[in-house]
Amino acid sequence: MNIREVVSVLRDVPVLLALKKGMQPRPLDEKDCLGAVVERTARNFGALTAVVCEGESVTWEELNARANRYAHFLKGAGLGAGDTVSIMMENRIEFLALLIATNKLGITAGLINTNLRGRPLIHCVNVTASRKCVFGGEVQDAINEAKDEFDLEQGADYFVVPDGSTNGSPVPDWAIDMAAASANLSVEDPAETAEVTLGQTAMYIFTSGTTGLPKAAVMSNRRYLMTAGLSATAGLRCTSKDRIYICLPLYHGTALMVGAGAAFMSGASMFLRRRFSARAFLPDVREHGCTSFIYVGELCRYLNNSNPLPDDHDNPLHTMMGNGLRPDIWLDFKRRFGITRVTEFYGASEGNVAFANLLNKDCTFGMTSSKVALVRYDVDTDEIVRGPDGRCIQVEQGEPGLLLGHISPTARFEGYTDAEATESKVLHGVLEDGDSWFNTGDLIKEVDVGFSLGYPHYQFVDRTGDTFRWKSENVSTNEVGEIINGFGDIEFCNVYGVEVPGADGRAGMAALRLKAGCELDVDGLAAHVARELPPYARPVFVRVQSEIEVTGTFKMVKGDLKREGYDISEIDDPVYVMKPGSTMYEALDPDYLETIRNGSAGF
Repeated sequence: MNIREVVSVLRDVPVLLALKKGMQPRPLDEKDCLGAVVERTARNFGALTAVVCEGESVTWEELNARANRYAHFLKGAGLGAGDTVSIMMENRIEFLALLIATNKLGITAGLINTNLRGRPLIHCVNVTASRKCVFGGEVQDAINEAKDEFDLEQGADYFVVPDGSTNGSPVPDWAIDMAAASANLSVEDPAETAEVTLGQTAMYIFTSGTTGLPKAAVMSNRRYLMTAGLSATAGLRCTSKDRIYICLPLYHGTALMVGAGAAFMSGASMFLRRRFSARAFLPDVREHGCTSFIYVGELCRYLNNSNPLPDDHDNPLHTMMGNGLRPDIWLDFKRRFGITRVTEFYGASEGNVAFANLLNKDCTFGMTSSKVALVRYDVDTDEIVRGPDGRCIQVEQGEPGLLLGHISPTARFEGYTDAEATESKVLHGVLEDGDSWFNTGDLIKEVDVGFSLGYPHYQFVDRTGDTFRWKSENVSTNEVGEIINGFGDIEFCNVYGVEVPGADGRAGMAALRLKAGCELDVDGLAAHVARELPPYARPVFVRVQSEIEVTGTFKMVKGDLKREGYDISEIDDPVYVMKPGSTMYEALDPDYLETIRNGSAGF
């Protein structure tokens, strides 16, 4: 046993003990919320910087004051506890102030992806029964195009926060300038904040929405604060002396809960960018003294693939927290950028299971305090394996298994606003009569990390057949298949994910069977998927088959297709590829196959 390793782990014991005490689920009727946390942070660290963004810097006192002005404006507009307000805005200080403001009043914030347009945007506003829509001037055109389909009154229910940095359009006559209307309102903390409970819904965080119809995942105050506390105390381990680099979108749980949440809880400051830039990353970090940053695996791969410089390690960063950092770049990334601590975590916005690499072990997303089960899963038939008694079969140590999270009063599955979608993720009778478990849809395995105080550590293996992950988004094979089946030439299609060297996750691939007498209209199919699917959900590869294999119950078989992938040297079927940056399919040839194999295709 490595003595240095043991000493390093033992140093973490006080942190783990404090975390265990702090992470005990608090009663849902206890009064506390994000807004109250920010008020306490403003009292404790009022003069310290809270956020730096695009040349503007605000203290905690100033951020809380801005949130209070917004809160008094929203209250004056007739909003209160139990109402929902849609927020669509890029990463800005105003976004954070708005989120805090809604929470102070017990309002649920529906956080909308700023890339959405048309049907998915309309769906997100309407499915949450939003009473108002607050948007940034930078997305004004998107709201304008969709507003006739919202159940909202023009001139009364739309509030815009102009975006001075982009010289955007003037405030439209169908919206109220919220920034101007709130400018002279009270900066006092609203009395309503003291009545908001942990059980109330703080926000809706939307799933990716493969077909453009995202699901609204419910996020309570309790779960938000527990996640934020985990990040601040044991993940980033930040204090008011730290600065967190956030370039992921704040409508996404990783940036909002792990990054901003840790700052709210600890008084650390945030450096906020609207979007990630590999070129600007290290200059930003150095100029603003960022000590930690929030990542997804794809961001790290972009950074690692950028041209290395001998002084890349010469920066103030020491800690990073996020998800999706793959083992093949983990150690190289740490060495290159001088990172000493990687807190990889696993979790979902809607889930009841969380893991975190709290002991700083390499190539693992760590341990959990949740009650979980890893059960056998047949990847060829995409089905859970059950024994003669109908129960699931738990895997042996080191064997990949489907991760399930036990549902209990202290580990609720908060699910979605859609009750049917929520129930579809729940399994019953897993290990005994009457039990209920959240199906994560992920295969994971236990890994040996050496001395770890007896806590098992785990590693991500793959998504199960009906979902894969690409470009940091979850893609539903069933939903993509339904869209492709809507194209006239196609009788059936089977969608699955395939590995691409040098890229995170799995690229989408569709095996097609054409209708009798039809030839594939390649350009027409490309136009169809470009019109109906977001970029990350469009199949990168298309394979045309004469027959599609099915099981005895007519379930399409994906196992062999996944193994064969797009290897045209091993299969006779024609394969087409949509190259990076293109919206067209072209025949895959041996030269480009070799480009993909050597990891230089740029996916």
